Amino acid sequence: MKMIKSLILGSAAGLLAIGGAQAADLPVKAKAVEYVRICSLYGAGFFYIPGTDTCIKLGGYLRVDTTFNGGIYNAPAWAGDIGQQNRYRDYFASRSRMALTIDTRTATEYGVVRTFGQGDFQFSTLGASRNPNSLNTSLVNGVAGGQYNGGVLGTNANLLDSPGGGYLGVEMVFIQFAGFTFGKSASAYASPWHGYPGNNSSFLLGGHDTVTGVNNIQYTTQFGNGVSGTIGLDDPTVFSRTAVYNLATPLNTSVLGAGGVPTAFLGATGTQANAYAGTWTPDIVGNIRVDQAWGLFQISAAAHQVNASYNSLAISGVPTGIGAPAPFGPSEPSGHPDSKWGGSVMAALQIKNLPTGAGDDIRMDVSYAKGNTKNVISTSGASPNFAMFSGSGRPGAYNSVGFGVATDAMFIPAGFAIPGVGAIGDGKLHLTEAYGVRGAFNHNWDPYWASSLFGSASAVRYDGTAKAMYCAVYTASAATGGPAGKSADYSCNPDYNVYQVGLVTRWTPVKNLTFSAEVLYFRLDQKFTGTTVMNAVAPKPNGAAYEFKDQDTVSLNVRVQRNF
Repeated sequence: MKMIKSLILGSAAGLLAIGGAQAADLPVKAKAVEYVRICSLYGAGFFYIPGTDTCIKLGGYLRVDTTFNGGIYNAPAWAGDIGQQNRYRDYFASRSRMALTIDTRTATEYGVVRTFGQGDFQFSTLGASRNPNSLNTSLVNGVAGGQYNGGVLGTNANLLDSPGGGYLGVEMVFIQFAGFTFGKSASAYASPWHGYPGNNSSFLLGGHDTVTGVNNIQYTTQFGNGVSGTIGLDDPTVFSRTAVYNLATPLNTSVLGAGGVPTAFLGATGTQANAYAGTWTPDIVGNIRVDQAWGLFQISAAAHQVNASYNSLAISGVPTGIGAPAPFGPSEPSGHPDSKWGGSVMAALQIKNLPTGAGDDIRMDVSYAKGNTKNVISTSGASPNFAMFSGSGRPGAYNSVGFGVATDAMFIPAGFAIPGVGAIGDGKLHLTEAYGVRGAFNHNWDPYWASSLFGSASAVRYDGTAKAMYCAVYTASAATGGPAGKSADYSCNPDYNVYQVGLVTRWTPVKNLTFSAEVLYFRLDQKFTGTTVMNAVAPKPNGAAYEFKDQDTVSLNVRVQRNF
């Protein structure tokens, strides 16, 4: 009995030991899983970042489009190889882009703290210029304004579009807090639709367009009843400048006349090297805006400083002591023109609730600028210089040509003289004026089909002194045949107008998937007459006669886009 009892107690102790060991091996009870929670404070698509009180929304789009007889995103054939219509041009250009956006918001005692960023992963075909002769355009076309994509190797994004390549573009990156915005965002000057009242094209001129953002600081306040105001400081370095022309600067020191005096100062298509000085002050911008059920009205204004570098750009190989004061000698002792303030104003209007259908609206804006041409001759990138060629019916003319340049100001140092003409400079900056209007009527045929009819008109004007200086230099320049190379009916006038009209139709078979086709007509109304002998970029011949003539072009863009 004693033995049996001992066995039972020993077995019980063993079972307890085994049970204890097994219990020690069991995992500690896990904490409850924290599932992603929907954040309904800021609209659809937001959710809480786990473990925080910050809401986040991920979004973007994937877009594929192709333009025929134009550049990417329906850029008209207004410059480069497509402007020349030569055999280097691409008959079509395409881009594939995936845009990713990250939007975070956190409620605080000071209001909502928001961060936003957008990155564009994209691959494009060249579309504008692959002409090896345009890689050095300093003699006949200058380097300002990005006229030839192939001409500025260090800033040509198309060089990254090699097989397996592409690049990342950064649009908006900003922080908002207590009414302030810091970072790369839309300017306080911009309308809500920027350069897109109804179009797909990124090249509708006539007004301001910072849809890709500029570095700025701004403050917005709400006055109530839909009235708000915003004031800001924009960094003008990348976006807000076009060019300042020092018309006394030779384009190429190898073109010399008697006594070694340079004789080519303006390119055949009217361009010059950019003589802007460094950035000293930000642009001061602001708007007053009224949002109501019937639509929107906004007034915007901007102040922009225009400053030039030096009277002489110290070009290598050019002898000093020419003219007074030595316009081709050392730069710093030559002095500079006084800086000037320019600016622009814009009025924008949207009308909703049209009797033509649900969701239809009209959007339009009107702009005026002086010394701030980028706020009229504006794209989502650089302002263009126009150089378009076509056939000519004039006897003896090889081709016809039309051109126009985008500048903020022109000047010639006081005392600068052209042989046979005399002194023509007053040493002052002469600010360029520009006017623009653009708009669209947007109509929904049904839930799946929609169309937009859009257009713009822009004008660039120079004052009498700037016009006289420009024409004296252009007429005398060796790049344009000099006075002997002009026809009897030749006349010079750098003013010009540009007109655009387009139609886009969109089909959305399922939500957030849209197919569209856009036709865009562009016309350059230039003011020169007669003919001139011209040193045009190859493959156009040098020394041939070209007739000055208005130019036009038509492009077609097709696009598919999926938003998410």
